[in-house]
Amino acid sequence: MTGVLDLLDATWPAAAYSHAGGFTIRDGRGGGSRVSAATADGEGYDEAGIDAAVAAERALGQGPLFMIRDGDDRLDRILAARGYGILTPVNLYAGEVAKMADPAPDPMTAFALWPPFEIMRDLWAEGDIGPARLAIMDRVKGPKTAIMGRSRDRVSGVAFVAIHGHQAMLHALHVAPASRRQGSAVNIMRKAAEWAQHHGALQLFLAVTEQNEAANALYASLGMRIVGQYHYRSE
Repeated sequence: MTGVLDLLDATWPAAAYSHAGGFTIRDGRGGGSRVSAATADGEGYDEAGIDAAVAAERALGQGPLFMIRDGDDRLDRILAARGYGILTPVNLYAGEVAKMADPAPDPMTAFALWPPFEIMRDLWAEGDIGPARLAIMDRVKGPKTAIMGRSRDRVSGVAFVAIHGHQAMLHALHVAPASRRQGSAVNIMRKAAEWAQHHGALQLFLAVTEQNEAANALYASLGMRIVGQYHYRSE
C-alpha cells in the first residue's frame, strides 16, 4: 500500500507537504480529499501526535482529515473512539497496460494530448473537477497527458493520466451524461493504457469509491483487480 500511496502523491500531488506528530500533512488548497488527508508515517505516533497533526491541518484551514490505509487499524480505532466518522471508502484498482490496450480503441474515439483543450476543461468543470484539481494536474512533474474521448462527433469524456516509475495512474475520469453507455469510458481507458505503455509503464492504477457501482463494474470488465482499499475519517 505504501507504494500505491507514493504513486498517488507523485501523480496527484498536494501543493505542499510537511510533518507533524508522526504524520505527513498535505496542503490540498481545495483540491479534494486525496491531496488534503494526513497519513501516518509509521506506528510511532501517539495521542499527542494525532493532536499535533490535527493542529497542523487546522492551521492550513482544512481538516482534520485522515486517510486510513491497509494496516492502519490502530489509527482507525483511535479515531473511531474520538468520534471521527468514516468517509468515502475507496477501492484501488490495477491492470496490466498491455492487456488493457488490446484491442486498441478506434483512433477517432480517444486522443492523448497535453495541455488539455478548453473544451476538455469545461467538461471537467461539469463533473465538479474545477480549477483546484486542474492545478493538481499542472503540478505533476513526470510524464502526463489528458485523454479526450469522442462520440457522435462531440467530446464525450475526459481523464488525466500520469506516470511514476513503471506505474501509471488515471485520475479525474468524467464522461458527459449524454454520452454514457456508448463505450466512451472504455475507449478512454484503453487509450490511457496505450499511452502509458508507450511511455514505459507496465501497470495502470486508479482509485474509485466503493459506492460507484457502474465504475467498479467497468474496471473489472477491463481485467483490472482490486489491489487495496482505503477510507477517510473526519470529525
